[in-house]
Amino acid sequence: MKLDILAFGAHPDDVELGCAGTILKEVSLGKKVGIVDLTRGELGTRGTAEIRDQEAKDAAKILGVLIRENLAMRDGFFVNDEKHQLEVIKMIRKYKPEIVLCNAVDDRHIDHGKGSKLVSDACFLSGLMKIETSIDGEKQEAWRPKVVYHYIQWKNITPDFVVDITGFEEKKVEAIMAYKTQFYDPNSNEPATPITSKNFFESLNYRAQDLGRLVGRDFAEGFTVERCLAVNSLENLL
Repeated sequence: MKLDILAFGAHPDDVELGCAGTILKEVSLGKKVGIVDLTRGELGTRGTAEIRDQEAKDAAKILGVLIRENLAMRDGFFVNDEKHQLEVIKMIRKYKPEIVLCNAVDDRHIDHGKGSKLVSDACFLSGLMKIETSIDGEKQEAWRPKVVYHYIQWKNITPDFVVDITGFEEKKVEAIMAYKTQFYDPNSNEPATPITSKNFFESLNYRAQDLGRLVGRDFAEGFTVERCLAVNSLENLL
Protein backbone atom coordinates (compact mmCIF):
# COMPACT_ATOMS: atom_id res chain seq x y z
CA MET A 1 0.00 0.00 0.00
CA LYS A 2 1.43 3.34 -1.03
CA LEU A 3 0.69 6.17 1.39
CA ASP A 4 0.76 9.90 0.84
CA ILE A 5 1.84 10.64 4.42
CA LEU A 6 3.57 8.46 7.01
CA ALA A 7 3.77 9.82 10.55
CA PHE A 8 6.33 8.44 13.01
CA GLY A 9 6.25 8.80 16.78
CA ALA A 10 8.76 7.64 19.39
CA HIS A 11 5.79 6.63 21.55
CA PRO A 12 2.12 5.94 20.99
CA ASP A 13 0.40 9.33 21.53
CA ASP A 14 3.30 11.43 20.13
CA VAL A 15 1.66 11.68 16.72
CA GLU A 16 -1.72 12.53 18.23
CA LEU A 17 -0.25 15.28 20.41
CA GLY A 18 1.94 16.75 17.68
CA CYS A 19 -0.04 16.55 14.47
CA ALA A 20 -3.44 14.88 14.89
CA GLY A 21 -5.24 17.93 13.53
CA THR A 22 -3.11 17.91 10.39
CA ILE A 23 -3.68 14.19 9.89
CA LEU A 24 -7.44 14.59 10.31
CA LYS A 25 -7.46 17.40 7.76
CA GLU A 26 -5.36 15.48 5.23
CA VAL A 27 -7.55 12.37 5.61
CA SER A 28 -10.62 14.54 5.00
CA LEU A 29 -8.98 15.70 1.76
CA GLY A 30 -8.62 12.12 0.58
CA LYS A 31 -4.97 11.58 1.48
CA LYS A 32 -3.78 8.11 2.47
CA VAL A 33 -2.13 8.38 5.87
CA GLY A 34 -0.45 5.88 8.19
CA ILE A 35 1.33 5.87 11.56
CA VAL A 36 4.40 3.97 12.77
CA ASP A 37 5.24 4.03 16.48
CA LEU A 38 8.86 3.27 17.35
CA THR A 39 8.17 1.92 20.86
CA ARG A 40 5.21 0.63 22.84
CA GLY A 41 5.70 3.28 25.52
CA GLU A 42 6.36 0.59 28.11
CA LEU A 43 8.20 2.96 30.45
CA GLY A 44 5.18 5.24 30.82
CA THR A 45 4.28 5.90 34.46
CA ARG A 46 0.63 5.05 33.96
CA GLY A 47 -0.90 2.00 32.35
CA THR A 48 0.90 -0.87 30.60
CA ALA A 49 2.26 -1.55 27.14
CA GLU A 50 -0.76 -3.74 26.45
CA ILE A 51 -3.13 -0.93 27.40
CA ARG A 52 -1.19 1.49 25.21
CA ASP A 53 -1.50 -0.95 22.30
CA GLN A 54 -5.29 -0.80 22.56
CA GLU A 55 -5.34 2.95 23.11
CA ALA A 56 -3.24 3.40 19.96
CA LYS A 57 -5.71 1.30 17.97
CA ASP A 58 -8.63 3.35 19.31
CA ALA A 59 -6.89 6.61 18.42
CA ALA A 60 -6.08 5.34 14.92
CA LYS A 61 -9.78 4.68 14.29
CA ILE A 62 -10.65 8.21 15.34
CA LEU A 63 -7.96 9.65 13.04
CA GLY A 64 -9.07 7.51 10.10
CA VAL A 65 -5.54 6.35 9.21
CA LEU A 66 -5.18 3.29 7.00
CA ILE A 67 -2.41 1.56 8.94
CA ARG A 68 -0.69 1.72 12.30
CA GLU A 69 2.39 -0.36 13.06
CA ASN A 70 4.69 -0.58 16.05
CA LEU A 71 8.40 -1.40 15.69
CA ALA A 72 8.67 -2.40 19.39
CA MET A 73 12.01 -0.67 19.95
CA ARG A 74 13.06 -0.28 23.59
CA ASP A 75 11.34 2.69 25.16
CA GLY A 76 14.00 5.04 26.52
CA PHE A 77 16.91 3.01 25.17
CA PHE A 78 16.64 2.79 21.40
CA VAL A 79 19.51 4.43 19.53
CA ASN A 80 20.18 5.88 16.10
CA ASP A 81 22.33 3.07 14.70
CA GLU A 82 22.30 0.78 11.67
CA LYS A 83 20.01 -1.82 13.25
CA HIS A 84 17.31 0.70 14.12
CA GLN A 85 17.73 2.69 10.91
CA LEU A 86 17.11 -0.45 8.85
CA GLU A 87 13.85 -1.12 10.68
CA VAL A 88 12.62 2.38 9.86
CA ILE A 89 13.88 2.09 6.27
CA LYS A 90 11.74 -1.04 5.85
CA MET A 91 8.64 0.95 6.81
CA ILE A 92 9.51 3.81 4.45
CA ARG A 93 10.08 1.42 1.57
CA LYS A 94 6.97 -0.57 2.43
CA TYR A 95 4.62 2.42 2.31
CA LYS A 96 6.53 4.78 -0.02
CA PRO A 97 5.24 8.05 1.49
CA GLU A 98 5.74 11.38 -0.24
CA ILE A 99 5.73 13.14 3.14
CA VAL A 100 7.10 11.95 6.48
CA LEU A 101 6.09 13.55 9.76
CA CYS A 102 8.20 12.84 12.84
CA ASN A 103 9.12 13.95 16.35
CA ALA A 104 10.36 17.37 17.41
CA VAL A 105 14.06 17.95 16.77
CA ASP A 106 14.59 18.83 20.45
CA ASP A 107 12.28 18.14 23.36
CA ARG A 108 11.90 17.37 27.05
CA HIS A 109 11.74 13.59 26.54
CA ILE A 110 15.05 12.23 25.27
CA ASP A 111 13.29 9.75 22.94
CA HIS A 112 11.72 12.58 20.96
CA GLY A 113 14.97 14.10 19.75
CA LYS A 114 16.46 10.62 19.19
CA GLY A 115 13.40 9.49 17.26
CA SER A 116 13.45 12.65 15.18
CA LYS A 117 17.05 12.13 14.06
CA LEU A 118 16.60 8.38 13.59
CA VAL A 119 13.65 8.81 11.23
CA SER A 120 15.26 11.71 9.38
CA ASP A 121 18.46 9.75 8.78
CA ALA A 122 16.48 6.68 7.71
CA CYS A 123 14.54 8.75 5.17
CA PHE A 124 17.81 9.68 3.47
CA LEU A 125 19.32 6.21 3.66
CA SER A 126 16.12 4.66 2.33
CA GLY A 127 16.85 6.28 -1.03
CA LEU A 128 20.23 4.55 -1.43
CA MET A 129 19.92 1.59 -3.80
CA LYS A 130 22.89 -0.29 -2.35
CA ILE A 131 21.25 -0.60 1.07
CA GLU A 132 19.30 -3.84 0.77
CA THR A 133 16.22 -4.61 2.85
CA SER A 134 13.44 -7.15 2.59
CA ILE A 135 10.13 -7.98 4.24
CA ASP A 136 8.86 -11.58 4.32
CA GLY A 137 11.65 -12.55 1.96
CA GLU A 138 10.70 -9.98 -0.67
CA LYS A 139 13.39 -7.50 -1.62
CA GLN A 140 12.37 -3.85 -1.30
CA GLU A 141 13.00 -1.03 -3.72
CA ALA A 142 14.81 2.14 -2.66
CA TRP A 143 12.48 5.03 -1.78
CA ARG A 144 13.12 8.50 -0.43
CA PRO A 145 10.26 10.76 0.74
CA LYS A 146 10.13 14.19 -0.83
CA VAL A 147 10.07 16.03 2.50
CA VAL A 148 10.43 15.43 6.25
CA TYR A 149 8.48 17.69 8.61
CA HIS A 150 8.97 17.74 12.38
CA TYR A 151 5.95 18.43 14.57
CA ILE A 152 6.24 20.39 17.81
CA GLN A 153 5.77 18.75 21.20
CA TRP A 154 6.56 19.87 24.77
CA LYS A 155 8.96 22.72 24.02
CA ASN A 156 7.74 25.89 22.33
CA ILE A 157 9.82 25.63 19.18
CA THR A 158 9.23 28.40 16.64
CA PRO A 159 7.59 26.74 13.61
CA ASP A 160 8.77 27.20 10.04
CA PHE A 161 5.17 26.85 8.88
CA VAL A 162 1.78 26.09 10.37
CA VAL A 163 -1.23 24.13 9.14
CA ASP A 164 -4.71 25.55 9.63
CA ILE A 165 -6.63 22.85 11.55
CA THR A 166 -9.74 24.91 12.26
CA GLY A 167 -12.70 22.55 12.41
CA PHE A 168 -10.60 19.57 13.43
CA GLU A 169 -9.54 20.67 16.91
CA GLU A 170 -12.29 18.77 18.77
CA LYS A 171 -11.58 15.53 16.92
CA LYS A 172 -7.88 16.01 17.66
CA VAL A 173 -8.56 16.17 21.40
CA GLU A 174 -10.81 13.11 21.08
CA ALA A 175 -7.95 11.16 19.50
CA ILE A 176 -5.56 12.28 22.24
CA MET A 177 -7.99 11.32 24.98
CA ALA A 178 -8.25 7.83 23.52
CA TYR A 179 -5.15 7.35 25.69
CA LYS A 180 -7.32 7.24 28.79
CA THR A 181 -4.52 6.23 31.12
CA GLN A 182 -2.09 8.93 29.99
CA PHE A 183 -3.84 12.26 30.35
CA TYR A 184 -5.95 14.34 32.71
CA ASP A 185 -8.42 12.31 34.76
CA PRO A 186 -9.52 13.86 38.06
CA ASN A 187 -10.74 10.44 39.25
CA SER A 188 -7.44 8.64 38.71
CA ASN A 189 -5.46 7.40 41.70
CA GLU A 190 -2.31 6.72 39.67
CA PRO A 191 0.87 8.82 40.05
CA ALA A 192 0.79 12.30 38.54
CA THR A 193 3.06 13.18 35.62
CA PRO A 194 3.65 16.40 33.65
CA ILE A 195 1.16 15.29 30.97
CA THR A 196 -1.61 14.23 33.37
CA SER A 197 -2.21 17.73 34.70
CA LYS A 198 -5.24 19.85 33.87
CA ASN A 199 -2.85 22.57 32.73
CA PHE A 200 -1.34 20.27 30.10
CA PHE A 201 -4.79 19.20 28.89
CA GLU A 202 -5.86 22.83 28.49
CA SER A 203 -2.61 23.64 26.69
CA LEU A 204 -3.66 21.39 23.80
CA ASN A 205 -6.15 24.01 22.72
CA TYR A 206 -4.44 27.22 23.73
CA ARG A 207 -1.24 26.33 21.85
CA ALA A 208 -3.28 25.56 18.72
CA GLN A 209 -5.22 28.81 19.23
CA ASP A 210 -2.02 30.81 19.61
CA LEU A 211 -0.47 29.35 16.46
CA GLY A 212 -3.73 30.00 14.66
CA ARG A 213 -3.77 33.60 15.91
CA LEU A 214 -0.40 34.21 14.27
CA VAL A 215 -1.82 33.42 10.81
CA GLY A 216 -5.35 34.75 11.22
CA ARG A 217 -6.98 31.37 11.83
CA ASP A 218 -8.70 29.85 14.85
CA PHE A 219 -6.46 26.81 15.32
CA ALA A 220 -3.17 25.63 13.80
CA GLU A 221 -0.33 23.14 14.26
CA GLY A 222 3.32 24.01 13.75
CA PHE A 223 6.16 22.19 12.01
CA THR A 224 9.86 22.70 11.39
CA VAL A 225 11.62 21.75 8.18
CA GLU A 226 15.01 20.45 7.07
CA ARG A 227 15.26 22.44 3.86
CA CYS A 228 13.83 25.61 2.34
CA LEU A 229 10.14 25.57 1.56
CA ALA A 230 9.04 26.55 -1.93
CA VAL A 231 5.66 27.87 -3.09
CA ASN A 232 4.31 28.11 -6.62
CA SER A 233 3.11 31.66 -6.04
CA LEU A 234 2.53 34.14 -3.26
CA GLU A 235 -1.18 33.30 -3.38
CA ASN A 236 -0.43 29.90 -1.86
CA LEU A 237 0.35 31.54 1.47
CA LEU A 238 -2.37 31.81 4.12
